[in-house]
Amino acid sequence: MVAPGFVFGLVLPLILLADTSADVAFRFASYINNYMVLQKEPAGAVIWGYGTSGATVTVTLWQGQETIMRKVTSVKGHSNSWMVVLDPMKPGGPYEMVAQQTFGRTNSTLRVHDVLFGDVWLCSGQSNMQMTVSQIFNATRELANTAAYQSVRIFSVSLTQAEQELEDLAQVDLQWAKPSSENLGHGIFTYMSAVCWLFGRHLYDVLQYPIGLMSSSWGGTPIEAWSSGRSLRACGVPARGFTQSDSVTGPSKHSVLWNAMIHPLHNMTLKGVIWYQGESNVDFNRDLYNCTFPALIQDWRQTFHWGSQGQTDRFFPFGFVQLSSYLSATSDDTFSQIRWHQTADLGYVPNARMPNTFMAVAMDLCDRKSPFGSIHPRDKQTVAYRLHLGARAVAYGEKLIFQGPLPENMELLADKGLFNVTYSQEIRVQRQDKIFEVSCCSDRQCKWLPAPMDAFSAHTVALNIRSCRGALAAVRYAWTTWPCEYKQCPLYHPSSTLPAPPFIASLTDPRRGKHSELAE
Repeated sequence: MVAPGFVFGLVLPLILLADTSADVAFRFASYINNYMVLQKEPAGAVIWGYGTSGATVTVTLWQGQETIMRKVTSVKGHSNSWMVVLDPMKPGGPYEMVAQQTFGRTNSTLRVHDVLFGDVWLCSGQSNMQMTVSQIFNATRELANTAAYQSVRIFSVSLTQAEQELEDLAQVDLQWAKPSSENLGHGIFTYMSAVCWLFGRHLYDVLQYPIGLMSSSWGGTPIEAWSSGRSLRACGVPARGFTQSDSVTGPSKHSVLWNAMIHPLHNMTLKGVIWYQGESNVDFNRDLYNCTFPALIQDWRQTFHWGSQGQTDRFFPFGFVQLSSYLSATSDDTFSQIRWHQTADLGYVPNARMPNTFMAVAMDLCDRKSPFGSIHPRDKQTVAYRLHLGARAVAYGEKLIFQGPLPENMELLADKGLFNVTYSQEIRVQRQDKIFEVSCCSDRQCKWLPAPMDAFSAHTVALNIRSCRGALAAVRYAWTTWPCEYKQCPLYHPSSTLPAPPFIASLTDPRRGKHSELAE
């Protein structure tokens, strides 16, 4: 299924083992450095590192000559690690943080300067999250637009694997830094995520306080590599190591990226996570994705909550990008299935299985001429904009429209040969005769047939079903790898221009009411 230019990212051969080093040099954790952003109130930021067993560690936060707070702890004997939780801080800065270790008559001092307090977001996934600003539309202009965003700080994890859960990162590609054209546009699938950066920039425009962005992504990787063994077992994922799937070009062994690129961050205090992944599961455990994705979210939430001493919210907001379009040599519906599974087979989020989540629909952001292959569309600006709307609503409680129209009710008008789909929001309609389909059944055989738009109103689309000579079993919308041309899908919310997401609904389900007809 791989088209020319189907590039997912560089695969590194490095496989690391768990950190069992006896090194007790006094140091901060790998991601605590100059220019970092720490999570603001109401949570307390976690500061930790390594030192000499039994030593006393004092962490002091300074602003100018003023001592803001001081925390004292000791180095644990079994792990040679130390940890403090800072008092909740208002957004702002800069601050200087000093950690001093005292062991007998020996003192060691560490300093981190230009520390800000704000919201910290972790960005993860595969190559569409990994794409850098240099790869997207209007790259030159975007790379030059950094001067006003020096309080949006960026950090990027190196591509590493591990057989066991690491406590600290083995490598860092980009230490905390102020944004610049050099570090945002460092290379192809290298360093800072464009979606992550643009998402954070939108948040800063609204919130007007510091934003910390941590990118940890690897192209061509399935969800199994990013999942803990716990969550994979909960979903009954077969215990196999590597896969030969064409859609997987990066590490696929269970948990190797969770171990090396996510778990080492679990002690830090986060505001939330955004995620862009799924392409590599199109033909790899696809039918389990409706479990593995919700399970990943639940497991990450629990692990970060525990690791941060309860400072990261147990149900922190989790946003994701529904898969965009792809010029496939085949006409199967595997991409559509993954899009559906990304919502736990409900068609919308948040929902009961995926609480406190938000989604950016991207099926209308296709890119036929992308030099990185059509599976890598270059319009990451719209992706980030739609994601930030979801964050504003779900993570920050703002009252705004953050998702496109959802089907609310369906009605068969058999005598008129019509089937009405009524949406929860007002819709802007552009007629398209093949994007709606109905499953028509006779003699125990069912076939999907186009259901042209016969008429429409502010909330309802009337589908022509006269071609169906049997019983209607189901209806679906945009159930194809490439549903429409760029921003030309037929249904959008008129003012927000957010597209209606794809759906499939069983008409034999007796349930009715808002969203309930969206069957598995």
